[in-house]
Amino acid sequence: MSHNLNVPEIFASDVFNEAVMKQRLHPDIYNAWKQCIQNSTPLELSVANEIAEAMKDWAIEKGATHYTHWFQPMTGITAEKHDSFIAPTDDGRIIMEFNGKSLVRGEPDASSFPSGGLRATFEARGYTAWDPTAFAFVKDGSLYIPTCFFSFTGAALDMKTPLLRSIDEVSREAMRIMRLFGDTETKRIVTCVGAEQEYFLLPKDMYAQREDLRLTGRTLFGALPPKGQELDDHYFGTIRTRVSKFMRDLDEQLWRLGILSKTKHNETAPCQHEIAPIYTDANSACDANQLIMMVMKKCAAKHNLVCLLHEKPFAGVNGSGKHNNWSLATDTGHNLFSPGKTPRQNARFLVFLAAFIKGIDEYQDFLRCTVASAGNDHRLGSHEAPPAIISIFLGDELNAVVNSIINGTNYTDPEKSVMRIGVDVLPSIPKDTTDRNRTSPLAFTGNKFEFRMLGSSLSIAGPNIALNTIMAEELGKFADELEQADDFDSALQKLVCRTFTEHQRIIFGGNGYSEEWKEEAARRGLSNYPSTAQCLPTYISQKNIDLVTSHGIYTEDEFRARYEIYLDAYRKIINIEAKTCLDMTLHQILPAAVRYAKDLCQGILTKKELRIPCKAEDSIARKLSDTTDKLYLCCEKLREDLEHIPEGKEDIVNYYHDTIVTDMQNLREQADILESLTDKSYWPYPTYSDLLFY
Repeated sequence: MSHNLNVPEIFASDVFNEAVMKQRLHPDIYNAWKQCIQNSTPLELSVANEIAEAMKDWAIEKGATHYTHWFQPMTGITAEKHDSFIAPTDDGRIIMEFNGKSLVRGEPDASSFPSGGLRATFEARGYTAWDPTAFAFVKDGSLYIPTCFFSFTGAALDMKTPLLRSIDEVSREAMRIMRLFGDTETKRIVTCVGAEQEYFLLPKDMYAQREDLRLTGRTLFGALPPKGQELDDHYFGTIRTRVSKFMRDLDEQLWRLGILSKTKHNETAPCQHEIAPIYTDANSACDANQLIMMVMKKCAAKHNLVCLLHEKPFAGVNGSGKHNNWSLATDTGHNLFSPGKTPRQNARFLVFLAAFIKGIDEYQDFLRCTVASAGNDHRLGSHEAPPAIISIFLGDELNAVVNSIINGTNYTDPEKSVMRIGVDVLPSIPKDTTDRNRTSPLAFTGNKFEFRMLGSSLSIAGPNIALNTIMAEELGKFADELEQADDFDSALQKLVCRTFTEHQRIIFGGNGYSEEWKEEAARRGLSNYPSTAQCLPTYISQKNIDLVTSHGIYTEDEFRARYEIYLDAYRKIINIEAKTCLDMTLHQILPAAVRYAKDLCQGILTKKELRIPCKAEDSIARKLSDTTDKLYLCCEKLREDLEHIPEGKEDIVNYYHDTIVTDMQNLREQADILESLTDKSYWPYPTYSDLLFY
């Protein structure tokens, strides 16, 4: 890594982007690709062949020897199979070959990826198809080609395909609204996303000594250290030299891949950090976030560190999430969630705002399910992340605007009794019109909504699919109504006022952590699903199935398959954690405590023979013995309960949540007491003090 970076020079230097294509392709081929992108039409094979040849030559110049169709299966992470460019010749030599067929389509084995019943295990065939809207790039000696992944029957087996469908659908419905406002120039609405990413960094040698971290990504045991995050001295603090070198290396690698890495800083918890890219289109943002997570892990290893992306690696300190900043913009660059300075811009903003509020209220359970995971269960509502109740924070000024519309008054001019949408000009609403509300799941931040419930390891595709689809639904309904109106302004006024009035329950600006809010939310009729086990059954409600199928985002089979995958993932994760708990308890924790107790007792006998007082040793030994017995009983309880898993998918998930997770918590409680009683030299793995304050 160089020390004097020329960032403009290296930025996107490893990306086969539009500038490279324009330079290396014949104008006819370049224009054919552009038409494909703009009109969403397939590429002719002859065009694909020309692009593939240019892409191969460019990649080889960058040191690539292989290519891979890079896709996002329903594991939540990415997948890749690498093939070399080499092809044999008659004289026993080789040539470097890559054609349009190889570029456009691949065939990885689909049998070992989650399919939720869409494919039987013996039905192995799966296909990858090039996403020409996402640029290829070179990394680690391979040309990476972003692709969709689908089955032999055409069913989507990935995260990208439904995301692309939702992007197209919200654009289609939003364009209907734009035309009603007289916009004849905009050709497409772009979903814009910026995903902030939190993570922990640990020394590799300490990580290797913790079986729980290696197998589950989080610490299943660990007594709280004398110091945590009470002093707030880590947040935005001076970055350690070792971590700073990692961050610098990470930035360079991401910049070379064309990722707009903008912000880096220490987060609240010890060893916790954050990286934030610049806002971009949703498809690119989702690809970039997957790359960020992948590159962070590899980059950390180079610096003898380990990057943890689990939502709650350490009990008692803040966990990690990512904030998904979402909005809609025209293809000319105008943000539709920016209040304008003219009556028509104001009215359009209010229509999109009303659609968002209505959609979130009506599909709050769907949105909640998209962030449900075993890891995120430990984080949501734990005073570091929003609660499990979906609500929207608008800020003081925008909230006053909404209330004035509901009440038929004008909040800026008391002489006007009624605010007529499309006639009155709203004051410009500054980006920072009010203080932030960190307890809100969805906060308006001046020109976008910040969805704060995502877990740090989560693919951002799922939540953005939901946001896009929900908006498409509501904008479509609005367009149906307004297109039939005789008096557009009057119909618009009534529509926005009615929508705000009927759905104001979802708007909340107070403390989301308070017990009072839980009670008030229940009175308002808002859903509250604190755990994955509780919320997942709502995912496949008929209302949600109708939503996604009517807009062509999923078939019903595809949607139900994802439900099966989420259930299965939860069960497997808890099962692995439970077995790891047992293994660590029986083979590490109990033996360490027994050895220490034995040595204490030996010392007590020696002292008693010499008639020396040994109250301290005797007291500790008794506590050790008592806690060891309790730990063993907890261990047996967990082992026994794991042998009696019920049948039935929902029953299994509820059993794991209600019984196995509770058993693990009880087991941990006794183990952590033992840790506080046992001499550190006996303890079998690094403690929280070691890990968090290295």
